[in-house]
Amino acid sequence: MLPLKSMTWVLLLLLLSPAIINLSTSQSDARWAAKKRRLRDKVHKMFYHAYDNYMIHAFPHDELKPLSKSFTDSLSELGNLKLERLPQDYSGSALTLIESLSSLVIMGNNTEFQSAVVWLSENLTFNVDARVNLFECNIRVLGGLVSAHLLATDSTDRLGKGVYKNQLLTLAEDLGKRFLPAFNTPTGLPYAWVNLKYGVMENETTETSTSGCGSLILEMGALSRLTGDPKYESAALRALRKLWSMRSSLNLLGTTLDVSTGEWIEYSTGIGAGVDSFYEYLFKAHILFGKEEFWRMFHSAYIAVQKYFRHGPWYHEADMRTGKATYWQLTSLQAFWPGLQVLVGDIAAANSSHREFVYVWKKYGVLPERYLLDHQMLHPTEKYYPLRPELAESTFYLYQATKDPWYIEVGESIVNSLNLYTKVDGGFASIRDVTTMQLEDHQHSFFLAETCKYLFLLFDDSFLVEKNYIFTTEGHPLPVLSSWHDRLPETYIQTNRTLLKTGNQARQTSSMSKQVCPPTTLNSWECSGQQVESACHVHDARSDHRCLTDDECGVDSSNCRRRSCSMAGYCGLWLFI
Repeated sequence: MLPLKSMTWVLLLLLLSPAIINLSTSQSDARWAAKKRRLRDKVHKMFYHAYDNYMIHAFPHDELKPLSKSFTDSLSELGNLKLERLPQDYSGSALTLIESLSSLVIMGNNTEFQSAVVWLSENLTFNVDARVNLFECNIRVLGGLVSAHLLATDSTDRLGKGVYKNQLLTLAEDLGKRFLPAFNTPTGLPYAWVNLKYGVMENETTETSTSGCGSLILEMGALSRLTGDPKYESAALRALRKLWSMRSSLNLLGTTLDVSTGEWIEYSTGIGAGVDSFYEYLFKAHILFGKEEFWRMFHSAYIAVQKYFRHGPWYHEADMRTGKATYWQLTSLQAFWPGLQVLVGDIAAANSSHREFVYVWKKYGVLPERYLLDHQMLHPTEKYYPLRPELAESTFYLYQATKDPWYIEVGESIVNSLNLYTKVDGGFASIRDVTTMQLEDHQHSFFLAETCKYLFLLFDDSFLVEKNYIFTTEGHPLPVLSSWHDRLPETYIQTNRTLLKTGNQARQTSSMSKQVCPPTTLNSWECSGQQVESACHVHDARSDHRCLTDDECGVDSSNCRRRSCSMAGYCGLWLFI
């Protein structure tokens, strides 16, 4: 037996242990909170270093050249012309300013936001002889204007009374009208390029990408909802439906196509450049507009991606006709995929892929544009890093979904690398070669629209509290409004319904409705940690899970892996045991 004095110490220790643990937890939480504030402030300084230099050296032109402290008009074919050689009616589109509008709001600078809105209202015009890329102009300019209009008219009254009279929406509608001639094709698929003053030029190229004609629905759909004119959404929706009808029997789409003939040009496809935002917009359009049609498209496409592109944590490219692998490579644009998977609800799969991107980032200090998976080496010519935001974006989503502090550390690593390798006196410069860290004289507008924004939200998400937003592929927030959702007949019964019990109440929900986590898109009760099947779940053909062939087995709900038929005749994850 213990001596009385020893027993006293044991009892005292037992009594104090919970208090010590609580104190330790409290101190840990306080340290993390302090660290997040420091990192938030660091990103805040990064944003304004980039923004202020743009305003001093490049405004009102499109983008900043930070090494030479000059400008480029990159959105149109006017790029790199000197000021005196620009057309008389061209005063610049102020692209970076438009792209920065929502970032200014998120960082709490309503004064600068108001100044920017006033300047754009008084000076911006699209009646210029400029040939622009439809996709880029849509996601950057139209998306930026529509998002800023919604922020200017929300309930926060961030603009002074009488200052704002829908000027940004007027500009957005003018731009949307100038897009419409691009859709005048035999297929309804839009040209990749359109002249803002004269429409589609003679002998214009008919080649475009899947992203280029399939990633217009959010911005043009929002424009229709705001103006009450359905023609913008109708044009984008017609193109999207036509594109979906061109999928292969495997539910895969190619990368490039001809808008006149509707024939595919490039059959090799993946989740990277040329296709990436197509998948993103199918899902986000369902969230924003509530159309079941978008969900059905996305669900089929998502399963096909998991079946034909996924190889462990990586995603290679494959032939849309056969599903056979074509190129084993990682591209920096693919880093958006884990963020999309978080919204879908496949957290484990998202985390797995995200960690591989982080590994490559840490290996080189930044994320190279292309990395050859089969050789574990850089692509010999695409070794650049143009300040892309996709890894920061996925890191933000994964932290929102898990609250795992590891993602804060990843964010810190990204911030430190950007400051170490890309910060210069005149802003932030792209990297030409990640092996030498040689810089390139270009600060893309998406650095302010997305990279800084997602890093800031990673460390400070107060902008999102009690609000529901989806972010466009250019990082522009659009509120999820019930008034924008399709009204379904009372007799309509959504497929894949189940019951979710919260407290003493059982709510009807669906696998779809539970995919939208973190709470940037749903109320807090919907992200309560309840186990709900994944969006990629495909049931076995028979309820008793008996089978004769693999074709009778579905896709597992927990990890999105294809189930197979065992020798005993039962479906399961036999290949992974």
